[in-house]
Amino acid sequence: MNTIQKIGIFFLLICTSFSVNAAEIWVSKDGSDKNTGTKESPLATVQMAVRKARELRRLKDASIKDGIRIIVMDGTYYLNEPLFIRPEDSGTAESPTTIEADRNAKPILNGGIEIKNWTKTTTSINGLKKGTIWVADAPKIAGDVMNYRQLWVNGKKAVRAKSTAGNKMDRILSWDHESQTCWIPFTDKTIKYQPGMEMFIVQWWSTANLRIKNIEIKQDSARLSFEEPESRIQSEHPWPAPWISKNNGNSAFYLNNAMSMLNEPGEWFLDKKTAKIYYIPRVGEEINSVKITAPVLENLIAIKGTIDSPVQHFRFKGISFQYSNWLRPSQQGHVPLQSGLYLLDAYKLKIPGTPNQANLENQAWVGRPRAAVEVNYSNNIQFESCRFEHLSSTGLDFNKGTNHNTVIGNLFKDIGGSAINVGIFSEEAFEAHLPLIIKDEREICSDEVIADNLITNVTNEDWGTLGISAGFVRNITIEHNEISDVSYSGIAMGWGWTHTKNVMENNKILANKIHHYAKHLHDVSGIYTLSSQPNSRIEENYIDKVYNSPYAHDPFLWLYLYTDEGTQGFTIKNNWIAEKKILKNHNGPLGNVWENNDPYVSTKIKNTAGIRAPYSDLTKEVVIDESWGLQEMPKPVAIELTGADFDIEKIKSTLTGFRIVGQELYQWKNHLVIYGKMNQPERTKRKLALAFPSLQIKIYENPVYDFQNFERCKDSRPASEWENIVLTANLVDDAKLQKEYVDYHTTQFEKWPEIAKGFCNADFQQVQVFKNEKQLILVISIPKGENLDKLNPKTTESNPRVNDWNTLMKKYQTGIEGTKPDETWIFLNKVESK
Repeated sequence: MNTIQKIGIFFLLICTSFSVNAAEIWVSKDGSDKNTGTKESPLATVQMAVRKARELRRLKDASIKDGIRIIVMDGTYYLNEPLFIRPEDSGTAESPTTIEADRNAKPILNGGIEIKNWTKTTTSINGLKKGTIWVADAPKIAGDVMNYRQLWVNGKKAVRAKSTAGNKMDRILSWDHESQTCWIPFTDKTIKYQPGMEMFIVQWWSTANLRIKNIEIKQDSARLSFEEPESRIQSEHPWPAPWISKNNGNSAFYLNNAMSMLNEPGEWFLDKKTAKIYYIPRVGEEINSVKITAPVLENLIAIKGTIDSPVQHFRFKGISFQYSNWLRPSQQGHVPLQSGLYLLDAYKLKIPGTPNQANLENQAWVGRPRAAVEVNYSNNIQFESCRFEHLSSTGLDFNKGTNHNTVIGNLFKDIGGSAINVGIFSEEAFEAHLPLIIKDEREICSDEVIADNLITNVTNEDWGTLGISAGFVRNITIEHNEISDVSYSGIAMGWGWTHTKNVMENNKILANKIHHYAKHLHDVSGIYTLSSQPNSRIEENYIDKVYNSPYAHDPFLWLYLYTDEGTQGFTIKNNWIAEKKILKNHNGPLGNVWENNDPYVSTKIKNTAGIRAPYSDLTKEVVIDESWGLQEMPKPVAIELTGADFDIEKIKSTLTGFRIVGQELYQWKNHLVIYGKMNQPERTKRKLALAFPSLQIKIYENPVYDFQNFERCKDSRPASEWENIVLTANLVDDAKLQKEYVDYHTTQFEKWPEIAKGFCNADFQQVQVFKNEKQLILVISIPKGENLDKLNPKTTESNPRVNDWNTLMKKYQTGIEGTKPDETWIFLNKVESK
């Protein structure tokens, strides 16, 4: 039994046990808070049940010896304030308090309000036929129109009225950081400025919500200015920022929240001035049969102790948390640094360097988004088989001073921010690039277990958030979760961008299944890390299927594993990834251990990653957007440049943005070959042609012959690292013979199986033959550290037909221009990195 299995079984045992003899307090939609709280005389609210439990503990009632069970019957329980769990509500290991669903019940704690009494409009609005738009009175609180940024119709999120149709976005024209203004195309003159109107903009690995102060229209363009404080922060902070790119397009954006943009089924608009809310129904929605819900509370559950008196031994089982609000963007804008942590202040240093990082040029202070369920200074808290749905910002947040908590077998679905945040990221007064070093260990989030949860269709409001985001944490285990349909990365671990020793260590990301991510943003990965984390592990995860974002600033910067700045102390091994598309960016000097991260790891790892029994039924809820395209996998390509006076360093620099997997350069005289796995080789060729107009450039793709060791050699696992030998030759100048050559290679595996057998004997990892017109490029890959001269004779040992093949091929091959009369295949020399 491996370590992952042991951990998992241990926590299954502790999470599913409770005493049948515990005190019981019952809650029902038909109950009354004046009742006694028995099954026959239930209470009406969970709040009152918690108060009764608190009284039982205060009075040391004998009935609580084995714990307290607050049993919630079926139904929706609307909250008018957050449920507050405090130190006095704590249980003990022998006598925990559990809020749980009644058998076969699905109780919902709801932070929203149902908007009723819809009517069809009697006049034409925005050119639409009268009656197309529905209208209702906007809910009020204390005489003021209630504010919200999301709306759900029959549990499906509606779209705040915006300037573009469907998933389409426009591109900014420019950004002026001095004047803090942005120029955009403005051809739709039906759009009218309205107070409260916003701009949603994509920038690198994040997005921003900017409240528009003014729109100045000039012909087919418009200049936007913005409200403070986001106007200054947006234009001053260096990373991530609006981008301007001829190659990939400028930052994508749309405008939203104005009556003039309400024109598409599924869109809604709240007019606070007239206290009316408008909605255009989707096909099939009937005015008398819809349930339309607006979120009210930003926080539904607050579990909050103190450093000296934490909340302890409190559990939730089978409870649904639904409809939370998210108001900060409407009040102060929202400009995140990363992972949804929004900037309170940020700017670029004129003279780079801080005591912690000599070359650091940017400073940032961040705040933390609200969560539907927030946990602070609490230990031995457990969420099991709960549902977190229809939430506007973070789902569950273990913020500070939490340890030995368990999140197991839950569903996180339709969430605007991260499903789960855990750990301190930076205190508001603490610069974000500093290592967290604290005096009181009780402030750290440690020894948490997040296991067997389904996280799907999350990050759908703030696209820069994640499935699971962990900051400065210690001894955390994230295992056997399934994550799908996310806008950015699946799991992030770490904070601070620093290799300096800090509180983080012994963290584990094990056997998770991550797929269909990077829906909207790039600079993205299935698993992403930051900073020093000694004795940490990323093992046996399954990462596959990357969405193709149409508006990513860098279309090639999507990854499976990404160890970012300062990362050190990790062992990263036996992860199933569809391609070795990884990035090690400015990792710490102490390094990381990488072993066997590729498509060739044991299929058992691939098949056992993700949710285990008894929670595997959760997988029925997985969301995959089938209408959204997937990334094209990079394929092996050789690009040949021919000419004089190569500037190798300039060529390398030109190639940087194309993220070629395993990129290597090989040279012979005036021939330079770029070999690796790449997307869109024609685009690479065009960029090279612009930079080097005097060079001839040819693409070699779709090999006419492709031997792969793992496909052809029985019970073989490819070597973890390869060395490539690149050769080139010509075919003879005869079309008929050229066709014969290709035909022989097309049928070689069937008609000449001895050739593949010889390659297996020699432990060749791959043999590829590319052809462009009559020129050939041959790539032979061998295990790193081996020698071709040593291995090649093994191809013919007890295998004479290989010699027959080689003799046959000679009649088709000849040397390229510049070779000697007796030369055919030319070895290109690898260009070593400086």
